[in-house]
Amino acid sequence: MRKTSYVITLIAVIISALFNVLSIVRPDWLYAHPPDIFNSKTVIRYGLLERCERQVIDFPGPGQNGRIHYTDYSCRAFPSRKEDRCESDNRYFCTLWWTAGYAAELGVVFGAAALMAVLVGVSTRSRRRRVWRGIAGLQALHASFKIVAFGIITHLYAKSRHPYFEFARPSTAYVLNTLSWIGDILIIFGVVTTGLAADAGHAWAAGNRAYRPIEG
Repeated sequence: MRKTSYVITLIAVIISALFNVLSIVRPDWLYAHPPDIFNSKTVIRYGLLERCERQVIDFPGPGQNGRIHYTDYSCRAFPSRKEDRCESDNRYFCTLWWTAGYAAELGVVFGAAALMAVLVGVSTRSRRRRVWRGIAGLQALHASFKIVAFGIITHLYAKSRHPYFEFARPSTAYVLNTLSWIGDILIIFGVVTTGLAADAGHAWAAGNRAYRPIEG
């Protein structure tokens, strides 16, 4: 494969890995807005690692135009063994949610490994013909673990009876994860297609090492 192909792959892998990391650390896989109660508004965001809740209370105060406004924002680990009853009623839910988090984190490991493999392809000319297979394999593992996380959260979002999930909808981190593994599939397709073409000797993929018939 050409060095240019590896540089393009490097940029794509970095973007994919960055999206995955952001999807892990952001507390907004799901966004829930339960019905307002009187003058109280509550917004809850669920991430792979934590749950953040914002409460806003706004009601008339003393005076003609007086208002009393109170805002509280807090985050905690999610799911929590105590608050979310992970050792009793919600054991199944908590186990699956934790599994999704572990899967996404394992995806980061394989994404980093794929990034190192691409760097080898960029910097080491003698290995460019072979390393694309390793890149494709590592990206496949990178994508697989993210798809596992996506599938688990989607299942829990659609089927779980967890409080407030009936008011929830997918949010930013969910979208970032989706874009990340879709990008991985495109990367794998591009790497495999270019790698096979280079092995077959096509000039557009192999560059200076393309197959040239001997003129007799």
